[in-house]
Amino acid sequence: MKYLRVGPAGAERPVAHADGRYHDLSGVTADITGAFLAAGGITEVAGLPEVDVTGERIGSPIARPGAVLCIGQNYAAHAAESGAAPPETPILFYKAANTVVGPYDDVLIPRRSRKTDWEVELGVVIGRTARYLDSPADAAAHIAGYVLSDDVSERDFQLAESGGQWSKGKSCETFNPLGPWLVTADELSFPLGLRSWVNGEPRQDSTSADMIFDVEYLVWHLSQYTVLEPGDLINTGTPQGVALSGRFPYLRAGDVVEVEIDGLGRQRSVLRESA
Repeated sequence: MKYLRVGPAGAERPVAHADGRYHDLSGVTADITGAFLAAGGITEVAGLPEVDVTGERIGSPIARPGAVLCIGQNYAAHAAESGAAPPETPILFYKAANTVVGPYDDVLIPRRSRKTDWEVELGVVIGRTARYLDSPADAAAHIAGYVLSDDVSERDFQLAESGGQWSKGKSCETFNPLGPWLVTADELSFPLGLRSWVNGEPRQDSTSADMIFDVEYLVWHLSQYTVLEPGDLINTGTPQGVALSGRFPYLRAGDVVEVEIDGLGRQRSVLRESA
């Protein structure tokens, strides 16, 4: 199943996509929330009214998550381009939940920013509460689906002004375009290809096979330290090819960032100066 949310920011409506058609979920749920996902979502669209979403704004495919947990340096080649050895245990940091915006919304360059960067990432949405899972094999039953995520970063805020933790450079407004789809695992075939472009020029091109810690391990590992709740988002790391590598310039107002993951769709964000 594929879920999306359409409509003005703050007033999105839930929609399901199946068999090439869009179906209104308003009679089933008010929104794509943790409670809806914990109840199992839907398994078929028979009887649900069809809806035309042409010309509508596409929002984040999930309502505001309770937590956005992020894994750093989880692709071997990206760790190398960052000048770091591959981590021996997952690196965890948090983004503010209010960073999440739609897949075609503008991304705002923060005041004082000189090093705004892109990061295409595979996002995991929790569907059932995960607390002290016994093993990675238990993780799949706690995953509602997968999303395309851009973990936008300001590298000076993240590193030079961090005080030792990365969240300052990750939590600026609009710094997590998400979607367009929330896709259940049965519709995907792993490994997934991840790609990004800036102004039409290729930047990242890798697959989830290069992940140091796979999705199931991450969900299990995180559950040993925190309670993962339905609707929470986990960003699982980015491949090589970001501006931090020194091979590409950082983003400026007017730049267009596109990111894509097999089966999860494509985003297009225009960079704007923050007011």
